[in-house]
Amino acid sequence: MFPIPFRDFRNTALTKLFLPMTNLNHNIPTREEAFSLLKQYTKSESLIIHALAVESCMRYYARKNREDEEKWGVIGLVHDLDWDQFPEQHCKKTREILEDANWPEEYIRAVESHAYLTCTDVEPQSILEKTLYAVDELTGLVRTTALIRPSKSVLDVRVKSVKRNWKNKRFAAGVDRTVIERGAEMLQIAIPDLIQGCIEAMQEVAEELELKGNL
Repeated sequence: MFPIPFRDFRNTALTKLFLPMTNLNHNIPTREEAFSLLKQYTKSESLIIHALAVESCMRYYARKNREDEEKWGVIGLVHDLDWDQFPEQHCKKTREILEDANWPEEYIRAVESHAYLTCTDVEPQSILEKTLYAVDELTGLVRTTALIRPSKSVLDVRVKSVKRNWKNKRFAAGVDRTVIERGAEMLQIAIPDLIQGCIEAMQEVAEELELKGNL
């Protein structure tokens, strides 16, 4: 039996049998597809803005970690996909929607992990999941900080401005500071550094987030 050069196996049906199963038969969603899905299930303008804010932070930290920016951004964009219409089934309904859309399990699991200890028991494991968990609530704190400034803009928000109201539970009352703290601990990053990254990310898309203000 004569040996066959390795190059002869390339692009043949045989090689496809050895591809990882996670790469087969799944739709790798584009940003356009993800945003279309978000708009289909989310009618609240504030929730869409929140999704865009989380997307911006995920893209920012993907670049910092030399990860797949498109993938991180897409996951950030749809993380609250079911919240507007199915708040009592948060994350569970998103799983159904994304499975029906044939999204990869990795994407779906990451979305579930952002609600760890509140709606799911899916603990963030990857750096992507930990980042999503950490920045989700933080975007709300940064946004509220921007809106109370005379400029109504995120462009002149500083870390100290966000930290000033950290312990004031009446300020951005819906933001769970313990989740941010837990997320920062998971990432082994100082909270001021996490805040700084979130501010810079949101500044990049200030107009989309309606946070350009009068600057």
